[in-house]
Formats: sequence, C-alpha cells, structure tokens
Amino acid sequence: MVYKILRKKHLITLISGILIVMIFISKNLVDHEKLESILLICASLLGLLPIMIQAFQALKIKVVSIELLVTIAVIGALIISNFEESAIVTFLFLFGAYLEQRTLSKTHSAIKELIEMAPESAWRLTETGDYEEVDVNKVRVGDKLLVKTGNKIPVDGVVIFGEGYINEASITGESIPVHKTIGCKVYAGTIVDNGSLHIIAERVGENTTFSKIIELIEEAQDAKSHAERFIDKFAKYYTPLVLLIAFIVYLVSLNIELAITILVLGCPGALVIGIPVANVAGIGRGAKSGILFKGSDVINAFNKVDTMIFDKTGTLTIGKPQVNEIRVYDEDNIQYIKSLLVSIERTVDHPIAKTIIDYFKETNQLSVQEVNVVKGGGLKGIIDNNHIIVGNLNFLEKEGVAISDIVYKDVKELMLNGHTIVLVSVNGLCRLLIGIRDQIRPTVKNELTNLRKSGIKHFVVLSGDNQGSVNLLTKDLGITEAYGGMLPEDKVKYIDNLQKQGRKVAFVGDGVNDSPSLARANIGIALESGTDVAIETSDVVLINNDYNSLTLALKLSRRIVKTMKQNIAMALIVVTMLLVSLIFSDWMNMSIGMFVHEASILAVILNSMRLLKYKHK
Repeated sequence: MVYKILRKKHLITLISGILIVMIFISKNLVDHEKLESILLICASLLGLLPIMIQAFQALKIKVVSIELLVTIAVIGALIISNFEESAIVTFLFLFGAYLEQRTLSKTHSAIKELIEMAPESAWRLTETGDYEEVDVNKVRVGDKLLVKTGNKIPVDGVVIFGEGYINEASITGESIPVHKTIGCKVYAGTIVDNGSLHIIAERVGENTTFSKIIELIEEAQDAKSHAERFIDKFAKYYTPLVLLIAFIVYLVSLNIELAITILVLGCPGALVIGIPVANVAGIGRGAKSGILFKGSDVINAFNKVDTMIFDKTGTLTIGKPQVNEIRVYDEDNIQYIKSLLVSIERTVDHPIAKTIIDYFKETNQLSVQEVNVVKGGGLKGIIDNNHIIVGNLNFLEKEGVAISDIVYKDVKELMLNGHTIVLVSVNGLCRLLIGIRDQIRPTVKNELTNLRKSGIKHFVVLSGDNQGSVNLLTKDLGITEAYGGMLPEDKVKYIDNLQKQGRKVAFVGDGVNDSPSLARANIGIALESGTDVAIETSDVVLINNDYNSLTLALKLSRRIVKTMKQNIAMALIVVTMLLVSLIFSDWMNMSIGMFVHEASILAVILNSMRLLKYKHK
C-alpha cells in the first residue's frame, strides 16, 4: 500500500492541485465556507500522505528529513484550522518534487538515448552456412555475424568480408560515416549507413565499448561529490535545528502559528537539490560531447587543475608510425622501384612492412621469386630478376650496397628528426630512402594553445622513449618541460613531487604503463582508444579521442562548479530573506513562504538546466 501511494505521487499532486483550483472557483461562484473547508482538508490530507510516508521512512533509518518539517507544519496548520495554508504547502512541496524529478530525468536523456541505441539482435553464421537471427546476448566471442544496411553493429569486432560506411557518432561523436573494409574494427551500437559487412566478434555483451560507455555514465551520475556529501550532512543537522528553534519560539511566544511558519520557512529545499541537479546536468552535457566525468568529485578536482602532464606515444602522437619522408635517388624508375618494394614487403607480417604497404597501396604488385628475412636487418630477395635489399643502413652496408654521400647526409638528417630509416637497394645501388615517424595528433597543437588561454600554467611530457625523440616532439608543440626514458614508477614520483609543491595535476595517457600515473594524479584523463586498464583507472574519458574535448572538459567543469555556487547562494539568500521577513514584517505567512521556497527550487533547477545548453567557444 505504501509503495502504491508513492508511485501515485504525481497523480496525487495533480488531484491536489485540481481541488485547490475548485476551491478558488467555488469562492467566486458559491462562497460556501463549509464546502471550501472540506475541499481544503481533503487536499491537505491527500497531499500530506506521500510526504508523511517519506518522513516516516527517513526516521526508520534515523534521519530527520525535510519531509518531517513539512509534515509537522501541515499537521500544525490543520490543528489551528489554517486549512488554506496547509493545502497550498502540501501542493507546492509535491509540485517542487515533481519539477525536480522531471529535471533529473531530462538530464539523464544522454544515457537514455545511448541505451535505446543498443542493438537487440544479431545475424549469426550457423554450421550449415546460413545466417540466423539471435538475441544479442547469445553472441559469443569468435562468432561470425552479418550486418546489412540500416542495421546496428551488435558487438565490437573486425570486418572479415565486405565493405560499407558506418555512422560512429554514438562512439566517436563524428557525424561523417566512416568507410570500413576488411581488417577494420567496428563497434557495437554504430549503424551501417551503406553496405554489407561480415564481422567476427571480439568483445560482446558488457565488454563492448558501447556498454562500457553506458556503464561509465551511470557510475558518474550515481557518484556523490564532496559537496553533495556536505549538503547531506547539512540537511541531517539542519532539520533538527529548525525543529528546535520552532519549539523554543513556541515556548517563548505561545504562538503556534508562528512556530509552524518557522518550520515551513526553514525548509532548505533549493540548497539540498542545488548541487546534485547541477552535477547531473553537467555530466549529461559532457556525455553528449563524448566526455565522461566519473563522478562529481572529478568535476571539483578538474576545476582546480593548473598543471597537465602528457604521455607521448599514443597520447600526443597517433601511436601508429607512418611514412613521413621519401628521398628518391632514381627519378626515372621510381614507380618500378616502388612496385619492387611493395612486392617484397607483402611477403612478411611486420608493422613497418604494413606501414609501407599502406602508404604505397596504389602500387602494382610483382611476382616474388625469392625472399629471405634477416633478423634485425631487413629483407633481401629476387623480384623480376632484380636483386632487392630493404632494411636499415647497417644492413645495406653489410650486404655491400653502394651508398653515396647524399644518402648518408639524408639518413643523418632524418634520424636527427626522430625518423626510423628504411633504405631500398636495387641491384647493389641505393635507390630510395623512406623516413617513418609517429605523427602528432592533428588537433594537439591547437588544443594546447586553448588550454593555455584557459589558465593551465604548466605543461610537461613524460615518456619512456629516448630523450632525443621526446625533445623533437615537444619542440614542435612548444612544450619546454619534457623527460624521456621514464619508467612508470618514475612518472609517479614526478607527479608526487609536483603535488607536494601544491600543484593540481592532470595526467593524460592511454597505456597500461600510464595507469599508475592516471591513478596518482589529481585527475587522470584517458582516451577511449587507450587500454582498458587506462580507462578503468582514469577519472575522465575522452570518447571521441579528440583533444578538442580537453578544453571543453576543463571549461565545463568550471561552469558546473560555478553553477553549484550560484545555486547554494540563491538557496541561502532565500532562507535568510524569508526568516528576516517573518521577524520584521507582518505580510509573511506559511503559504507565501512555501511559494517562495518552491520558486527558489525552480530557479535552481532552471539555472542548472542551462548547463545542458552550454557551448564551448
């Protein structure tokens, strides 16, 4: 029975409101005092029922709640036959709770939209070679699945056949469809805009990227901040204090109406909801832009950050070496030399070989007659009756390849700029030089500028790479403080030292080796493309893997904290104003006080809702 009443609270609010409207209508039409009193008592008792139940439930766990204040105030008003005020007080209190719940449900819209995007079924390959539709929960790692145009990808996996364009906005925030072919990764919850893909499942159920995004948002919205815990404690002691003051006032003045009015005016509703509503609205806004704050404490800590430390590989850089420089020493036959190079590289499975093949993918392939892999050196073989040698400088020198002074000069220049060198020899002569280097993420430089403008004073790079490579990268980015050859424990010690100096440190990383630093920093920030361990230990996750989100996350956290302070200020001003008005004026009463209280709650809610529309300039 109790739970049925609480579930019907909104309906009770509506009925209570209708009764009050009927009372005002009857005043003008009938002016029947007895009928008015009956309707007011009905409205008061009906509205008081769910409030009284919540007050009793709180008392069972030894909490003196705001609902208890309202319950005592309404019962007191009924005792002194102040039926109009008791009815209005219960209605406004219930209506305020309705507005609060409606607002919180709106701020959860981001996660609701994500949940609705979750696929429910999948087409799985059977032993007979046909595809059958099964519940997505029955899909296992290694299953082969078919996804057609308009369907959602049911799991994280890899394309094994076919091609198509996929809308990955739910994962990356990118609205432009991404072209997928054999070997490309796909993610659950994304939609095939055009094409047909056969994929093999790698991560299913709760392990998919999509499910982890939802889980992180839920954790973030459920977590309570230091400020929220303060408000909880405040309400716990504040409510008994108001009861005590009202009781003392009654003992001194013997004015029960005044004591009851103090109970109503002392309700700190706006103060209690001001922080959680702002936090949830802010977290929801961040989720829409691919920023996951893991709890409200994170928002408060991020707001104070003055130092940002970055890992290098996979964080400031893409983490995937690419061909960056080409020097040609035989212009007349360059296309043929490229064909020889790609043909021999296709015979091995090596990261550098894949990088070269990807770069020269339009090149024709020739028939390889013979190939040998020399560990730590490179490749040598025979293609189209030509002797081909591909590898580093030492390897080519050992094989007796003629290397000119120009080649030596180019090798030295590119190595100083952090390149890995691949030389190509045809029939004993060096014909081609390729410089391979990890690329800086496209948006990093611009975002560092934005962060400086936003008040971040110190930037540091800590990397396990050699110091020369780190210096080259930081020179391009304009970062003056950078340290190479750092082990995970070295990074943690460096962070500890900064924190002892009073710095508020954010660490940005993506690898397993970054996890200790992510956990130790005041704020750990991971890219979604990072390892699972890095994501687990971080405080903020950038789902779209774009550094444009970093400044937005910082500014949004500051705006959320600012909104919380505004809400607290509004609530305290209202309570002070009401109590002062009660003492120094004769117009303040219970109904007006409750109306002002609910208006302040609405103001706090509307102020918090502005966060959902926050735009990053």
